[in-house]
Amino acid sequence: MPKTLTFRQGLSSVLFWSIISAAFIGPGTVATAAKAGASFQLQLIWALAFSILATIVLQEAAARITLASGRSLGAIVAAQYPAALGRRIRRGLFLAIAFGCAAYQAGNLLGAVSGLMLASPVPYWVLLLSVGAISIGLLWQGSTQSITRLLAIVVATMGFAFIGAAVLQKDYSLGQVVLNTFTVGIPEGGSLLVIGLIGTTIVPYNLFLASGISQGQELREMRWGLSLAILIGGVISIAILITGTQVAGVFTFDALADAVEQKLGIHTGLLVGFGLFAAGLSSAVTAPFAAAITARSLLETDGGDWAPKSRNFRLVWASIMGIGLAFGLLNVKPIPAIILAQAINGVLLPLVVAFLILAVNDRRLLPAQYANVAWQNVLALLIFFITCFLGLNNLWKAVSATLPEWAGEPNLVATLIISLGITMGIAGKVYSLQQK
Repeated sequence: MPKTLTFRQGLSSVLFWSIISAAFIGPGTVATAAKAGASFQLQLIWALAFSILATIVLQEAAARITLASGRSLGAIVAAQYPAALGRRIRRGLFLAIAFGCAAYQAGNLLGAVSGLMLASPVPYWVLLLSVGAISIGLLWQGSTQSITRLLAIVVATMGFAFIGAAVLQKDYSLGQVVLNTFTVGIPEGGSLLVIGLIGTTIVPYNLFLASGISQGQELREMRWGLSLAILIGGVISIAILITGTQVAGVFTFDALADAVEQKLGIHTGLLVGFGLFAAGLSSAVTAPFAAAITARSLLETDGGDWAPKSRNFRLVWASIMGIGLAFGLLNVKPIPAIILAQAINGVLLPLVVAFLILAVNDRRLLPAQYANVAWQNVLALLIFFITCFLGLNNLWKAVSATLPEWAGEPNLVATLIISLGITMGIAGKVYSLQQK
């Protein structure tokens, strides 16, 4: 009979897994969710709800693999291929994920500073260096437990700010929010925002992060803490979207703060600044940390010390932080790098999800009681289909942005057919694994 989870254990697990919420609620998520609210009111809440469900399913699978096998996701990747090929695949995966973390890190730092500047007259560069110093201080002390607990406080602060702003608005009732959560539809001109809402929530490196930090937990404890922490993150994301409905006209962070202050009362605009700062700070810590965790997962089989306070581990997160600070001090957002990172993530996410689905159905890796059951596979394959579709669209967006002569909307029917065909192929492989 499974051991009962105590309140203290449950709370500790939720605090621990808040790092996943901190990782996916960054300035990009704030901007995308708030813009969705400003442009389409509550019509796109369903996309956030789906992305949260998908995040729970995928993160739980990544953590479960490690708990059941005792090996990280990267080590499992290494075991599936001959030594030389496996080494190239692992290094390629790491470089792709690290590139994405570095490209987005400047946005994380700039987002945190933008939040502070909504409420503070302090010079930009002072705020940027201060945010960088706080992030470096958290990462340098090297304790995963300490980092996750401090990030839990940051997520709680962010939740207070955005949920407070959402609750204070009078335009929409709780019933309307719930109704739109279960009403699926894409308004005209809303397809890119749907892709953005899902794409900023389900990110490849978070799967390696979940796998890398899950060791030492009980399965039930992990499931409870991870699911509740991500649900809380989802509520915060929905609150950001609701807060965004207060904006009329072109969306900017300044416009959002002004609209909230005009409609909800003086000083309430500070909630937006406070929330944006918390989102930026949390992601400014988790992006370098996740890159280092991913490096350890993928590269530790090549040898070397990858402990949290080791030179290798610190070199990875310091490189990501340094690149972000350099772009930030130059006040340059690395748009070409971000576009390329979106394209890489568009290809990488379905590949990682496909590998994850096959791994949790492989009886050679997992005991039967840890492997996926039918309903989990149906849900996972649906998520794979969506991520494949989004990946192809993101790839097309990146190509269009790079090559203007190719600009234009992707052929959605062709993209759907290709995604469905690939999904059926993965489903066939899952069936064959279960017959062994």
